[in-house]
Amino acid sequence: MQPYSTRRDRLAARLAPGVVVVPTAPEVARNADTGYPYRFDSGFYYLTGFPEPEAVLVMLIGEDGEQRSLLFCRDKNLEREIWDGYRFGPAAAAERFGFAEAHPYEALDEEIVKLLANQPRIHTAFGADAAWDQRVAGWLNAVRAQGRAGLAAPREIVDVRGNIDEMRLFKDEHELALMREAGRINAGAHIRAMRNARPGMPEYAVEAELLHEYYRHGSRFPAYSSIVASGPNACVLHYVENDRVMQDGDLLLIDAGCEYQGYASDITRTFPVNGRFSGPQKAVYQVVLDAHRAAMAHARPGASWNAMHEAAVEVLAQGLIDLKLLSGSLDAVLEQESYRQFYMHRTGHWLGLDVHDAGAYKLDGAWRPLQPGMVFTVEPGLYIRPADNVPAEFEHIGVRIEDDVAITADGHEVLTDACPRTVAQIEALMAERQA
Repeated sequence: MQPYSTRRDRLAARLAPGVVVVPTAPEVARNADTGYPYRFDSGFYYLTGFPEPEAVLVMLIGEDGEQRSLLFCRDKNLEREIWDGYRFGPAAAAERFGFAEAHPYEALDEEIVKLLANQPRIHTAFGADAAWDQRVAGWLNAVRAQGRAGLAAPREIVDVRGNIDEMRLFKDEHELALMREAGRINAGAHIRAMRNARPGMPEYAVEAELLHEYYRHGSRFPAYSSIVASGPNACVLHYVENDRVMQDGDLLLIDAGCEYQGYASDITRTFPVNGRFSGPQKAVYQVVLDAHRAAMAHARPGASWNAMHEAAVEVLAQGLIDLKLLSGSLDAVLEQESYRQFYMHRTGHWLGLDVHDAGAYKLDGAWRPLQPGMVFTVEPGLYIRPADNVPAEFEHIGVRIEDDVAITADGHEVLTDACPRTVAQIEALMAERQA
């Protein structure tokens, strides 16, 4: 559990003295007495590694910057374990997860009032959830009610999320190892999809191939709802119905990721269902691939975050002009942003415990420079919907190519490089299914 205790020490060094209170996510009902599969809060898990619901991290930070960590968690309950499975309980949780103390979750409201007394401030996820804010207010009022006994409530409420988010932006070696494994599993799943997709199959049958590969390699959940979009659906950015029957001649755009021990992978590949790109499909695909390469050339320490996007947009815009989907000079297309008819999103996002991970993209109003430990996606695309300026042969061609990238001391590492990306690689892989 060393990485988690180290993170708590680092967080304490960033904060002024006081009490840190970070809750995990609540359980959510799906219907009647059935719940959605439980997923912990990412910030809480980042600092604790503790996977159970009904848990709260409390850190006491002294004037010297030293911190003491306490966990409040569900009590040991052998009867509930018959129905719901193993619970650590406070004693085992303190030992297993490296806390100075652990207490039953039911004791939180009483104990936290004692811990907050005469503290200068409380650091918590203020503003994230109205019910949580109300609970924090109740604690503060309970301390204030003891004013005649000489107790004072914290005078400051500080939102701790900004500091946790900034820490999460820079992955340590423990995190990078997990993200490499998530990338490996996800690459294998996309390869499996390419090998099994056929005209006449419903999109959800291909989605099942992805999930099969995730589960058999220890990824119990997708990191987000899988996009398995054939034909015209490939031009819908967040299409998730996945129920169309794929046709001969369709492109299939798959944007899917697995979660491995909390960490997300996020890959998009686009390939022909019948195994061979048509001429227009190949032409559009090559433009997107060139944009992907242009963006990757700026994935290095010191480069601006936005440099990758700018490089991709320039290649995409010129490609649209060359394909006669747009007219005018490159400068005019860029200035007028007419390329946005076919490319309307940015070229990437941070990646980690969340698929759209925590961390600011700008500092003091300027795009931040890339630094070692940052992990993000590179994902240019083109989406050609029917329009007056679109020739029939280009209609419903949607292409996106996405990889996961970590910045290193001297460049970058592509965590998903095992997944075929070029036209030749994809067609060669799909040709194997005929053998």
